[in-house]
Amino acid sequence: MVTEKIELIKEAIKARGSAVVAFSGGVDSTTLAALAFEALGEKAVAVTIDSPLFPRRQLETAVKTACEIGIEHKILTFSQLSLSYFSANTLNRCYFCKKALLETLLDFAEKAGYNVVLEGTNSSELQGEYRPGYRAVQEAGDKVFSPFMEFDVTKEQIREIASKLSLSAASRPSAACLATRFPYGQPITVESLQRIERAEDFLYSLGFSQFRVRMHEYLARIEVIQEEFEDVLRKREKIVRRLKSLGFDYITLDLEGFRSGSMDEPYIREKEIIRH
Repeated sequence: MVTEKIELIKEAIKARGSAVVAFSGGVDSTTLAALAFEALGEKAVAVTIDSPLFPRRQLETAVKTACEIGIEHKILTFSQLSLSYFSANTLNRCYFCKKALLETLLDFAEKAGYNVVLEGTNSSELQGEYRPGYRAVQEAGDKVFSPFMEFDVTKEQIREIASKLSLSAASRPSAACLATRFPYGQPITVESLQRIERAEDFLYSLGFSQFRVRMHEYLARIEVIQEEFEDVLRKREKIVRRLKSLGFDYITLDLEGFRSGSMDEPYIREKEIIRH
C-alpha cells in the first residue's frame, strides 16, 4: 500500500510542473521534499522559514537534510512576532501563523516562477487534535497542495516511506514550533522563546530523546517519554540548576509524559464537556 501511495504522490506532484516545498527538516517535510525531488528534479525547491519560533538546532538539521536529499534549499526570514494577533497567543494562533507562512511561501513561489507550494500535513494530525492551522491551508485553494492529506497518508506511513527512501529523518523525533510551549493567552515574546530554546537545548545535551519544556509564566513543565522519567530524576539537580539560571522559579516533571498538543488539552476537554 505504501509503495502505491509513493507513486500516486509522485505522479500528483509531477503534474504540478514545479513546486516549492515548505521544509522544516522534520520527517514529514523531509519525506515530501524527497518525493518532490524525485518527481521534479531541479523544478523543486525546499524553502525553510527562519523565525524566532524555529530553534537554531532545527535550522541546522534542515540545512543538512536538504543536502542529504540533494534538493535546492532556500532560507527565508520572517517573524510572526510582528503580527499582534499572533503574539497575543489566542486559540487561533496557529491559523494566523500558518496563513502568514503560506503567504510568504506563495509570494516566493510566484516571484521565482514555481506553480505550487507543497506542505506536509498528514492524515494522523487531524485525528482528535486541535488544528486551526490547517484551515489556512484549505483557504489557499489550489495554490497549496497537501499530498499526504490527498492520499490519506498517516504519520506511521510517512516514516515507512522515509525508511524506504533511506532518509535519516525516518526515526527523527517529532518537532513543533516553540509557540506550542505556551498556554493560550500567555503573551509570546522573543525573551520567553529564547528561554525555552535554551532549556530544551540543555535537555538535548543531556541525552533526552523526545521532550518539551512547557512554559507557564515562571514555571517550567518538563515532558519526556515515560522511559526517561528515571533519567530526569537522576539528573534533576543539573536540570533544576540550569533552568533556574534561565529565569524559571519552579521546575516540574509532567507525570503524563511527553505528548503532542498538551497545551490544547484544557480546550479539548471543555469542548467535550459542552458536547455532553
